[in-house]
Amino acid sequence: GIKWMSFLEAKLEDAKDKKPTAEKLEHLRREKINRFRNQHRINIQGTDLPDPIATFDQLQKEYKVHPKVMENIQAAGFHVPTPIQMQAIPVMLHGRELLASAPTGSGKTLAFCIPLLTHLKQPRNKGFRALIISPTRELASQTHRELVKLAEGTGFRIHMIHKAAEAAKKFGPKSSKKF
Repeated sequence: GIKWMSFLEAKLEDAKDKKPTAEKLEHLRREKINRFRNQHRINIQGTDLPDPIATFDQLQKEYKVHPKVMENIQAAGFHVPTPIQMQAIPVMLHGRELLASAPTGSGKTLAFCIPLLTHLKQPRNKGFRALIISPTRELASQTHRELVKLAEGTGFRIHMIHKAAEAAKKFGPKSSKKF
């Protein structure tokens, strides 16, 4: 049959149909995030994944990254996160495991150092609290350098150990038993 209604009733009927539902809003949000990931060539797999960040400022607002670390990021000349940082940092800040692949010079070191310092929160006298193992001395030096810059003024002590004998001299002969 034919449904008869006034112009005003028809307008109200249209308004009801256009009201966004929670499902529709979530779908639109997901589409926006997927467009962002595609635009930055971010490929990700998994379930219940955190949204990527577009700016470093989001780290302090959404994840409460230490203000001094944020200052150090800006002072080091990092203004916009790289694609690996956009997605890897939120994943790690959510305490999720991550296997990431990106070209040399893409910002992988910073991508795991920021969450590392954030999870540690503040320095404590409890020995070694984090360990980064590098396949080469060159990479270990780069990581050490980046962490020192990033942790400046926070009180964290960053060390690089590349020989067991030097470790025993630096931290004492009992260090191998202690840690």
